[in-house]
Amino acid sequence: MTKVGIVMGSDSDMPVMAKAADVLEKLGVEYEMTIISAHREPDVFFEYAKSAESKGWKVIIAGAGMAAHLPGMCAAIFPMPVIGIPMHTTSLGGRDSLYSIVQMPSGIPVATVAINGGANAGILAAKILATSDPELLERLKAYSREMKEQVEEKAARLAEVGYKEYMKK
Repeated sequence: MTKVGIVMGSDSDMPVMAKAADVLEKLGVEYEMTIISAHREPDVFFEYAKSAESKGWKVIIAGAGMAAHLPGMCAAIFPMPVIGIPMHTTSLGGRDSLYSIVQMPSGIPVATVAINGGANAGILAAKILATSDPELLERLKAYSREMKEQVEEKAARLAEVGYKEYMKK
């Protein structure tokens, strides 16, 4: 059953949003991904946000750039957690997106990850779901062990070959 909605305002956000989807797939969490412009098709957006709960979704991951209304508007309508991903923008480097998403009014929180932080949004969504899913929690623990092992392998290689050889990868 789909538990996470992933929504972005433009297909230009796809490389970042795909990282969230990739993590959710790796952890065995079903999701549904779509593109909706809150400004250009507000009727479609409102239906998306209003129907999310009845679809059984527990979390929405929303990515947006510039004015970045999508995550906040999802949080205003959807009664469960919303994770916002601010997109890097050419004019202000994503700070505009970050500020728009993180500065929500009292009572309408949006959990916000780093600019272009798609992978962390996927991990955070999985962690939220894992509070009531012991099997998912075990998969998250295994994922954390994998990350630790990757760092240990890199450190061992660096110690073995030195930084100049290591940098040649």
